[in-house]
Amino acid sequence: MRKLLFPTLNDFVAICITLVLCLPAVRQSNSATTSANQKGAAMSGRATGTFDVNLVPQEPTDKADGSTLARMTIDKQFHGGLEATAKGQMLTATTDVKGSAAYVAIERISGTLNGLAGTFVLQHSGTLNRGAQQQSVTVVPDSGTGQLAGISGKMTGTIAADGTHSYELEYTLPAPH
Repeated sequence: MRKLLFPTLNDFVAICITLVLCLPAVRQSNSATTSANQKGAAMSGRATGTFDVNLVPQEPTDKADGSTLARMTIDKQFHGGLEATAKGQMLTATTDVKGSAAYVAIERISGTLNGLAGTFVLQHSGTLNRGAQQQSVTVVPDSGTGQLAGISGKMTGTIAADGTHSYELEYTLPAPH
């Protein structure tokens, strides 16, 4: 696994939004699997693939002694098991201490997940504490619409050495009626 460092705000933000905080590498596959546990039971699934991301810094940036607060818009295109677009907002805080920063973000995903059409919202939270990294990306409860109503789950991601962004979404959907 490639070690990632965050020497600048742009490096930190790019890595945060692409879901990479030294998480285990996910398989780079455009295939997806879905299985139902039993008739009437919730359906668990997994989607993997790649995505493209565009971050646009927004004004104003709040610079003060010791830290900087910033805001960005997020535009993504997912490929693979998740064929979708995403729009969102990110807030970041960087400090004067190398390796210490944080971000939060919300993004709405619109498209198909393993052939099921709808939307859902992801909530991101990431922290760097002098290089020690933590991240959580979860589906917001009750945010699913269409065939994705009732979705729950978590997403992880990585950046390959060639710069390709990959994701893995583990999810559960209620049993079809």
